[in-house]
Amino acid sequence: MATGEPKVGRRFAGYKTNSVSQFTYILFLYFICDFFLRFSVRLPGYGVIRPTLLAVASISLLLFLQRDKLKDRFNDPIFRIIFVLLSYIVVSLPFVEWPGSVLRLNIDTFIRSVVFLFFTALIVDTEKRLVWFVSVFVFCQVFRVLEPLFLNITQGYWGSATHLSGGDFANRLAGAPADVINPNELGFVIATVIPFLHYLLFPRGWLCKLLYLLIMPALLYALILTMSRGGFIALLVVAFMVFKESRYKFRLAALAVVVVVAAFNVMTPIQKDRYLSLIDRDTAGGASAEGRLRGMVREFELGLTRPIVGHGLGTTPEAKTHKLGSRQASHNLYAELLIELGVIGFVIFLIFLARSAKQLLIMRESIGKIKDDRLIFYQRLNKVMVCLFWMYAVYSINYWGLSQYYWYLFGGMTIALTRLASSAINKRDCDAIDIVDDSEVAEANRFVLAKRLRYRKH
Repeated sequence: MATGEPKVGRRFAGYKTNSVSQFTYILFLYFICDFFLRFSVRLPGYGVIRPTLLAVASISLLLFLQRDKLKDRFNDPIFRIIFVLLSYIVVSLPFVEWPGSVLRLNIDTFIRSVVFLFFTALIVDTEKRLVWFVSVFVFCQVFRVLEPLFLNITQGYWGSATHLSGGDFANRLAGAPADVINPNELGFVIATVIPFLHYLLFPRGWLCKLLYLLIMPALLYALILTMSRGGFIALLVVAFMVFKESRYKFRLAALAVVVVVAAFNVMTPIQKDRYLSLIDRDTAGGASAEGRLRGMVREFELGLTRPIVGHGLGTTPEAKTHKLGSRQASHNLYAELLIELGVIGFVIFLIFLARSAKQLLIMRESIGKIKDDRLIFYQRLNKVMVCLFWMYAVYSINYWGLSQYYWYLFGGMTIALTRLASSAINKRDCDAIDIVDDSEVAEANRFVLAKRLRYRKH
């Protein structure tokens, strides 16, 4: 050991990571904003250059040029099962019912979704970048909710309507004119953003608490206006997970009663009927809820007509049109998997979900009891991710997802969070002991959490 060598430099040398360039990261954040806020619709002439496709191609090229920095990151179990899924889609393509539809119409949408996993896992490679990425993502989702709500309050905007018995229609709040989300998708966005605000914003200083208390009622009121029963169920899952993790269960229960009473006081009779139809089939909205359940059963039956490899990626509407006589889908991810990928693809995708959940649970076990300010952000974000997993898993009963971004973004965040938390734990351990200059000892103690994840998957 050289005389006078700084101990901190020697201690942390084994934990330095090869980060991708700052330009790549900034371009990725721009891609996130462009994807969710739809600049191509908001800015005249901007869509002509195909900005989303251009951003995906540019980021992919930049990552390829920096591939030497990324070679060790593909060993994650989530990455490996995603590669299995992609390989299966390619190999099974000649055997599906409509391979031409997959290539002409559907593969582009799937690629734009699955890149969220690769970009997030590979580019978000420092704690600071993770914090900024989460902040940008949450800002975009909050904006997508507050914009149509503001238009509703100031201009009477709704964006969608639902059919009632007797030939009448009721207005439902959907995404803003520049957005593409319907009322159910807007409800999904609301349920997604609430865990981030609760676990990452509320525990901070009084200004953050004030911001939380201003945003939360607006989000809940917007959910009422959507009349999204799926969004309401997703909110119940989030509320249960928060209640389960909280030490203040009585206070939360009392607050829940207040919120429910206040919500029913601001609902119209039609909105009340819509939400009550979840538990009362005799209401006016009960018929549509019953129809949705029957639609799910028919879709599973449709999936079993080609049980091995399915009809092809993205062909659920086409299969329903030809074999059931109706293109309208019940929006069930699990039925969609069976219809499009068959039993084999169904199992592969569920393994992807299971591995994501397992990594989060192992990480919670590893860092949950450690009292260290350097790990607080990881602990809180882990709670967010666990909450989102169960919410996504339940809401996927009422929402498609194979060619949607949300599960892939979730997987990418899980990989990034696990890797960075592992590094932080090991740096903390280095601070706690005086490490000798022994390369074998240093190597044996690197990335303990990552190694646990690697071996416990068996």
